[in-house]
Amino acid sequence: MPELPEVETTRRGIAPHVEGRRVTRLIVRDRRLRWPIPEDLAIQIEDQTFASVKRRAKYLLMDIGGGTLISHLGMSGNLRLVPAGTPVLKHEHVDIELDSGMTLRYTDPRRFGAMLWSTDPLNHPLLASLGPEPLSDDFVGERLFRLSRGRSMAVKPFIMDNMVVVGVGNIYATEALFAAGIDPRREAGRISRARYDRLAEEIRRVLAYAIERGGTTLRDFIGGDGQPGYFQQELFAYGRGGQLCKVCGATLSEVRLGQRSSVFCRRCQR
Repeated sequence: MPELPEVETTRRGIAPHVEGRRVTRLIVRDRRLRWPIPEDLAIQIEDQTFASVKRRAKYLLMDIGGGTLISHLGMSGNLRLVPAGTPVLKHEHVDIELDSGMTLRYTDPRRFGAMLWSTDPLNHPLLASLGPEPLSDDFVGERLFRLSRGRSMAVKPFIMDNMVVVGVGNIYATEALFAAGIDPRREAGRISRARYDRLAEEIRRVLAYAIERGGTTLRDFIGGDGQPGYFQQELFAYGRGGQLCKVCGATLSEVRLGQRSSVFCRRCQR
């Protein structure tokens, strides 16, 4: 599933090519995404100009005309730019044709993504209850410490809760916990303030670096410019169960937490 760095990579890839551009035509080949694409979407966006492309958590917010096109990439979706007239392949459900001669094309083999319309996106039911952005000043270790008090759940699913902080998915939670030296099985409520300060720093660092590297290529993710991400080549823990720890040489362990695979080093993480 595309996580926050992949979505931010997509935003950065498409924004320079769509901002200030007018939509000449919307083509919807299949409305059956996680929620149906609105029947009147063409009326809302055709002949309108993109003002900006922003991101909130894993949602892309494309301001256009009198509202915002909210897009989520789901499990396997991607938004990329192709020249007008590029042959359509299987699972390419939506084309937004621009006055530049380029087309913003949405592809989603599993159709778990979304493309919705809102005039008040930050108060949309999908976004209204979300926690702070992990790269913002609002996200600090004190918040993690405060919200974790009395919580017996493991720390990894705790930091993956979008009401605690958005966008810390399985890959980056695994990597941040490794970097912070925290065992993902530890009870969230039994971790000290100092260790949460370190964890918040590592979450920010890991996510920022992954964005610089263009995200993580897992299965079929590609960015908005059609290029894959390269962070996967530098993973310390995620997906490396049974392999040797790059830091201490011990064999990495793999368990399941919150129905997700979790890889960690019993020697480096406490």
